[in-house]
Amino acid sequence: MKLAVLYSGGKDSTMALYRVMKKGHDIATLVTMLPDTPESYMFHYPNVKWTKVQAFCMHLPIIQRRTKGIKEQEVEDLKRVLSELDVDGVVSGALASRYQKSRIDRICKELGIKSIAPLWQKAEKRLFKEIVDLGFEIIVTGVAAEGLDESWLGRVIDWEAIDELADMGQVHIMFEGGEAETFVTDGPIFRQRIKITKAKRKWDGTRGEYEIEEVKVLPKELSMGSCQPQGRRLEKASGQ
Repeated sequence: MKLAVLYSGGKDSTMALYRVMKKGHDIATLVTMLPDTPESYMFHYPNVKWTKVQAFCMHLPIIQRRTKGIKEQEVEDLKRVLSELDVDGVVSGALASRYQKSRIDRICKELGIKSIAPLWQKAEKRLFKEIVDLGFEIIVTGVAAEGLDESWLGRVIDWEAIDELADMGQVHIMFEGGEAETFVTDGPIFRQRIKITKAKRKWDGTRGEYEIEEVKVLPKELSMGSCQPQGRRLEKASGQ
């Protein structure tokens, strides 16, 4: 099938993309909605502008569109974007949020295309460890829950971090309640990797953000089993 993938740059949308690529589907484009507010009910907020660099590293096209992030209106904003595409279906990284999945399902039904959610209701801890084991490098870019303090901002997720999250109890291990946000810098579907060269932590005592200000795109080692970089090179990018 020819698919559009809703892409936030975080672990869930990246893993959903990986799953449909492994099945041989044609990825027509990634679609990123850029909300004007962190209070968006539907869309990822921290560092979402950097999805363009992630798409570059995966050699995939991307569409970025702004939305004010107003509840329900942002759903219609997404529908307008998807209505312009010639695709058979839309892929999302929905895992447990019925709010998000029900609205994506409705949009797809109205547009006459399939709604595909490869991660829906998978066992969270097992899935998270699978993502790490596959070689995806994930950093925490936002925290908003008791137990997640400033030290988590910019932290790379590994098995130890996953076990810590599981032990907390009050935090959904995959952050489905908005407890935290993530950003993927490398993985098996990346032809090049992202190195964050400048970032700052913002912490107000209860919640925080790891704001990426500058990155470099670097070649991957052949020993990692990746392809050599092809096409033009993006040496350095800034958020300006």
